[in-house]
Amino acid sequence: MASFHVRSISLPKNSHPLTLAVEEQLCQLKASSSICQNLSGLQKLYECVEDFLSTEDGKCSDSSLDGSIMLLDVCSIIKDVLSQMTQSVQELQSSIRRRSNEVSEYMISRKKISKVIRKCLADLKNNKKNDTEISLLAEVEATTLAVFESILSFVSVPKQNKSLISKLTLTKRVTRNEETSEVMEVDTAVKSLTKGIEVNNVQKTLKALEMTLQDFEDGLETVFRCLIKHRVSLLNIN
Repeated sequence: MASFHVRSISLPKNSHPLTLAVEEQLCQLKASSSICQNLSGLQKLYECVEDFLSTEDGKCSDSSLDGSIMLLDVCSIIKDVLSQMTQSVQELQSSIRRRSNEVSEYMISRKKISKVIRKCLADLKNNKKNDTEISLLAEVEATTLAVFESILSFVSVPKQNKSLISKLTLTKRVTRNEETSEVMEVDTAVKSLTKGIEVNNVQKTLKALEMTLQDFEDGLETVFRCLIKHRVSLLNIN
């Protein structure tokens, strides 16, 4: 679903094995091809980062501390977005079963969610670190943000998504495939409900999206806990 570029950090030949382990996880994330895989990869990455912070190389800067707070804030926002979107999908499924087909309520909810996404994407753009700052922890933060951006890209309204993401560096790093089109299929199917489209097909599409969103929520919850632990570790070594 989403692949992205990870800067290659030139590490000394005598780098600590735990430092190299973090770099290896970053490379594996680069090769990952789906958001769920990326979320799982982030969990493994932060497990390695915890070990890395116990080494002499694991120094913490004020920038890292600030970044840890920002990552937690963004992660929390995305969790709320996914929760709201899941609720909207479930409510629409329920309305279809009742034959009330409350499409307008779903579309209103989508617009509200899209506003939150646009703001979050804009904030992420403003928070991007200067490319001249190259350190292992800075790369971990940048990689985490890239995964977060890919999730926001997934759940955004397609038309708005193109115009917004094209302005971000992530455009060059995110590859869309059938999973991304899943959201587009839902939007198209929902809009077609009023045109007599087969309801069963719409329900199948909504159910598929609901399951995908649930997978994202589960993965993001695990990452959120990792970020809390990471924040505590940074404070302890500061």
